[in-house]
Amino acid sequence: MSLLIVIVSLVGPLKIPQNSKNIPRKVPYLLVGGGTCSFSAFRAIKSHDPTAKVLLISSEPYYPYMRPPLTKEIWSDDNPEVVEKLSFKQWNGSERSLFFEPEEFFLPLEKFDEEPKGGLSVARGWSITQIDADKKLATLDDGTQIEYGKCLLATGIHPKVVPPFDKLKHFNNKVSVFRNIDDFRKLREALDSGVESVAIVGGSLLGSELACSLSKFGSSKLKVVQIFPEKGSLAKILPEYLSKWTTEKLREQGVNIISGQELKSAALTNNDKQVELTLSDGKKISVDHVVVATGSNANTELAKNSHLEIDSVSGGYLVNNELAIRSDLYAAGDCACYYDVLLGRRRVEHHDHAVSSGRLVGENMTGARKSYTHQPMFWSELGANIGFEAIGLIDPSLPTVAVYAKLEPSSEKVPSQETENNVAQQTTSSKISTSTPKEGEDYSKGIIFYLRDDIVIGIILWNLYGKVSLARQVLKEQRKFEDLNEVAKLFEIHEE
Repeated sequence: MSLLIVIVSLVGPLKIPQNSKNIPRKVPYLLVGGGTCSFSAFRAIKSHDPTAKVLLISSEPYYPYMRPPLTKEIWSDDNPEVVEKLSFKQWNGSERSLFFEPEEFFLPLEKFDEEPKGGLSVARGWSITQIDADKKLATLDDGTQIEYGKCLLATGIHPKVVPPFDKLKHFNNKVSVFRNIDDFRKLREALDSGVESVAIVGGSLLGSELACSLSKFGSSKLKVVQIFPEKGSLAKILPEYLSKWTTEKLREQGVNIISGQELKSAALTNNDKQVELTLSDGKKISVDHVVVATGSNANTELAKNSHLEIDSVSGGYLVNNELAIRSDLYAAGDCACYYDVLLGRRRVEHHDHAVSSGRLVGENMTGARKSYTHQPMFWSELGANIGFEAIGLIDPSLPTVAVYAKLEPSSEKVPSQETENNVAQQTTSSKISTSTPKEGEDYSKGIIFYLRDDIVIGIILWNLYGKVSLARQVLKEQRKFEDLNEVAKLFEIHEE
């Protein structure tokens, strides 16, 4: 028997008027959200039933696509055609589309019921306004109801916009957020039209990646300034000494970083051609365009009308370790607050989590009863000299111990250990020294351990690649290591 699956997206405005008459009214599977998590769930469902019929309903005017390249690789090409092609070059030089599949992969809506082999159809421009978990009904924004057998909420996140930018329309398109393809196109078209200066407000991972990418964009030497209240870049991820070191490296790449400053006000100036930003120290900066990157919130608008529970600490739909909210109702990806068997309850906003949690839910919706034990990772690239992969709980308020590969006068590479928050580790090698971080030190390659009760609960592989599986094993141990230098040796940080 063929399965009928519907994927519905909650995020974004209605952009493509369509008649809901082509949308099925009764479906075994309903997925709310048209992003990576839902597409991953579709793939899992289809792999368990090759003839599954899948209908994806998205509020965005696009087929499912990946978001990470929007702040990274896609900016390496200044050809205007990129805005329409939406492709990027991978690390190996090959070109790849932002979209998971080309348009011809999808089954036309009008042929949805006719195709015996099943397939994936996409209806764009719709939102779900309510879920009745008792009656298993989902209501579209035009009042149409869909009866489902099982449902996934994968509604994602939306940018957090704080004062003075809480009313973006007052800035005549000179201020924008950055989350989706439309945001990319808006910023790219602004640059192509002659924008010479851009301010990134916020020290988030997204904001830092975008600032770094824009500083290298094109040949016009775009002036990029990044403003945030923290002492250094990525201060919500990195220990303070490494945050400050990273700040200097980003400045060397052309990003004008103004740290330790809050934004007090913003107003149009120069005949509304620029935005004037007033900082907490009274200084004023005028730029042609501003991108607000001050964080994000989970899309949980369905919760109130649908009587669903939201986690009071992290936000997001509260789920168990099978990612279930209630019987036959699931949540996954950015919008889910789940129970991590190693680290406790948490909500994760990263691509790997969207893929892996979506896959598990797809399997569970087709009959499996698997617990979500995957430890999601995330990665970032900040120019040619800074890249990292991270896994576990990455929180700089935790004690950290780091081991770095450094050059001695003899040019022999040896690891050197740095500690923060009064954490000290005994060493057994005369070439490994335990010390507090010092200014001017080289932290270009190493591993950072994040500790709770002396147990490693997070790891950053700093300019060190291909070791995530090993890092997962270290986290899984959940024990106190007598000497983290010995653990660091497993990662071969001194190897080329």
